[in-house]
Amino acid sequence: MFIEWQNNQAATMRCSDKWQETDDAVSITLVAADASHLHFSNFKPGQFVSLGFELNGKMEYRAYSIASAPGDAHLKLTVKRVDGGLVSSHIVDHFNCGDTVAVLAPTGPFNSIDCPPKQKVTLISAGCGITPVMSMTSTWLRDKADIDIVFIHMAKSAAQTIYFDQLESMAAAHSHFHLKLLLKDNAGTRHPQGRLDKAWLNTLCPDLAERTVYLCGPTQFMQDMESHCRALGVEDGHFHQESFTPIESKQNEISSAAVQVEVPAFGVTTEVAQGSTLADVLEENGVPIIIACRSGMCGSCKCKVTKGTVSRTSTETLSEEDLANGYTLACSSQIESDVEVELV
Repeated sequence: MFIEWQNNQAATMRCSDKWQETDDAVSITLVAADASHLHFSNFKPGQFVSLGFELNGKMEYRAYSIASAPGDAHLKLTVKRVDGGLVSSHIVDHFNCGDTVAVLAPTGPFNSIDCPPKQKVTLISAGCGITPVMSMTSTWLRDKADIDIVFIHMAKSAAQTIYFDQLESMAAAHSHFHLKLLLKDNAGTRHPQGRLDKAWLNTLCPDLAERTVYLCGPTQFMQDMESHCRALGVEDGHFHQESFTPIESKQNEISSAAVQVEVPAFGVTTEVAQGSTLADVLEENGVPIIIACRSGMCGSCKCKVTKGTVSRTSTETLSEEDLANGYTLACSSQIESDVEVELV
């Protein structure tokens, strides 16, 4: 039996284990709350789930990549504390074995199924960006014995490297898994010291242009690595990177003109500046919409604009039929005129 997600409804899952990965990051495993489901196969390696907690009287959702492989008896997630992060701090400090959490269905286009590999791959990550590429790697090592894997990860030190011991074990157990860990401080390790730049990337993986590349990490890190990969000859069709970074507010595009937003089912009528992000307006007016990834990737904030117009910066989970019928993703929709909205 398997966890089944219905539409945008969250499944209730229970924390079955929790441990410290680094001084500011923990890993947790989640199982079905009723313990009747044994395996979790309905996700693609590299995808993420959104966790929902009721904090300060409000449901707060955040997206976290799955680190386990499809078919495992649990979902494994690794959460790093974010400065001022409400949900990440709650997970690190207060979410314990036996506690339950609302979990939205796995999603995300950054995965090893929709982005299929060549016979040789390179994974490039930093920080918690290691989680989705670890899921891909674990799956390949289990299911594709002949794939050649170069795993490049940038970290401050061995102590600050998420999955350090697991990575070392994988390198020892698999001749086709090549661990290339680059540390800012390599004291006590066999790994090189430095900062990942174009020269280091070429040194760690001289045949990068012959490989499919998967990239995940902090925004600036990904921008730099993408530039280096392009310069080193990686083909467009074989370069893939994680996409769920929050969409920046386009303050300079907000007009002084006022528009009206109505949500009849919740008795909401409010006047806002033209260009305001629909998700922000709905949240500020108490409409119970789920907003998880805030990057137009997970589809949790799908709603319907029944009157008026919005502009969209993402239509990732919407079909042509959805668009024709007025559906939009609130987190990536800017209000252009008076609108009327209903929840899905």
